[in-house]
Amino acid sequence: MTIFNILAMIGGLALFLFGMHIMGESLTKASGGKLESILERLTSNKVYAVFLGAGVTAIIQSSSAVTSLVVGFVNSGIMKLSQAVGVIMGANIGTTVTSWLLSLVGLKGDNLIVQLCKPESFTPVLALIGIIFLLFSKKDKLHNIGNILLGFAVLMFGLTTMSEAVAPLADVPEFTSILMKFNNPILGVLAGLILTAIIQSSSASVGILQALSITGVIDYRMAIPIIMGQNIGACITALLSSVGANKNAKRAALLHLYFNIIGATIFLVAFYTLNLFLHFEFMDHAASALGIAVIHTAYNLLATILLLPFSNGLVKLSYLTIREDEAEPVKAETVADFQPLDVRFLDMPPIATAQCKNVANKMAKLSRDALFQAIDLLQNYEEAKIEQVKQMETLVDQYEDELGNYLVKLSSKNLTEKDSHTISLLLHCIGDFERISDHAVNISEAVRDMQQKEQRFSKKAEEEISVFSNLIRDIVDTSVKVFATEDAVLAKEVEPMEEIADDLNEEIKKRHIRRLRKGKCTIELGFALSDITTNFERVADHCSNIAISLIQIPDDSYGSHEYVEHLERGDDSQYHEALIRYLEKYALPKRKSEAE
Repeated sequence: MTIFNILAMIGGLALFLFGMHIMGESLTKASGGKLESILERLTSNKVYAVFLGAGVTAIIQSSSAVTSLVVGFVNSGIMKLSQAVGVIMGANIGTTVTSWLLSLVGLKGDNLIVQLCKPESFTPVLALIGIIFLLFSKKDKLHNIGNILLGFAVLMFGLTTMSEAVAPLADVPEFTSILMKFNNPILGVLAGLILTAIIQSSSASVGILQALSITGVIDYRMAIPIIMGQNIGACITALLSSVGANKNAKRAALLHLYFNIIGATIFLVAFYTLNLFLHFEFMDHAASALGIAVIHTAYNLLATILLLPFSNGLVKLSYLTIREDEAEPVKAETVADFQPLDVRFLDMPPIATAQCKNVANKMAKLSRDALFQAIDLLQNYEEAKIEQVKQMETLVDQYEDELGNYLVKLSSKNLTEKDSHTISLLLHCIGDFERISDHAVNISEAVRDMQQKEQRFSKKAEEEISVFSNLIRDIVDTSVKVFATEDAVLAKEVEPMEEIADDLNEEIKKRHIRRLRKGKCTIELGFALSDITTNFERVADHCSNIAISLIQIPDDSYGSHEYVEHLERGDDSQYHEALIRYLEKYALPKRKSEAE
């Protein structure tokens, strides 16, 4: 064993870990926000939860990432603790897929099929395809596939390099004597635990063990307890991610730890007890990469089958460890609205983006509700409702602050093109929704001022405001739907309504001046009318901004003035058809002179 072997081993390990990181990150990107929606569909069926946990982990090749994700979901209130148990157990099964892929390094034989399955035969082809996708394709999806292929190729190359570098260790007596100490099951468990805790990946830790098995020095007597320790060490990531989280999130992290400790203890006690009587012959045989993969999978399957019926007991154990504090104040309901913006999701941008969109949808609906309640005050005045409008506006302000700060952090991450567009849309629109809620407060204050002065609009003015109110309800409702669904076709309905809003604002003011000249209205009522219609018109402007953002951001051509000019030139038939339709729908009642 020379210094060059040591350098090759370190380089191989670095490439192995880097390839695993790239592959896992790219797999997560390729899955988009689908992982979040899949996990959110969980029911009380624990078996279903196990399959979902195994499937998601197999996709992104990281049980640590999935368990951290579960901690974040529990902290956000998206997932219940009882649901988390099954997902965590499934994650342990899903992570064994990696060890089966890595076992290909240990393949031996001159058969053509065996030769083709060896990493040195197929990884160059995968690397070539991956680099072609990266260099010659502009599609985000193909870029992700290219990174997955390159990551896997680098991973396998690193593992092969590491295996070749450690092969001479078989002839080093000192190395053999150190490994012999791991015949003690307790030391073996501790070794596996510490190694996995350091690199925070059970898949990588098992891969290193598989690479060392190439030396032929590691037998199954050593390998089995090390694998048990590696499963326990994988819990460190979830435990670290639960720091600063709520009590349920901490319990979710403990569930992962308890499951692995109890599972490993039962497995080792039962296995070594049977060995006392049956004397398993394979224990003294040299462990192979394939054999390690078999043990890794068999253990996690058996542990899940054994402990799944007692999952409620694991939940109770986590509650006994972290007890409810009766004196602890209950969090305000509004705080729960922002819990989905969990910092744990920032490491998985597709999940974080999907969470931001969900929170922004709630903000949009709250802003709409505040405005509609303010409009209702024109017909049914209640002092309590004005305070509710103010409370909703305050909450919308909180939404904007929380979302804005979170989106700034998220925008610095490595994003897909789709996620980047979504974040740009959110950053453009949350300010408009916040301003709509501000106008709701303005309208409610104008109505309150009229009520305190015992003023009332004339019948004609009320009819005109009613028409304008209906238009504003329609344009805001459409904008909220457009924002939620990202329907570009529906978005094109907003600008014609905004044009009608501008016309209505001007026409209603003109009609008020005519009534004022005839002595049928007062200047004070004119101020109130102007306040309300001006706020209506500005709400329509913000709705226009939201719709234009949705239409233009995907093309990276955000510019409201250019878009409106394009419409006014008559280049869009949909716009003019909608404009005629809304002119008829929201026509003001005719004046007497017009009727004649």
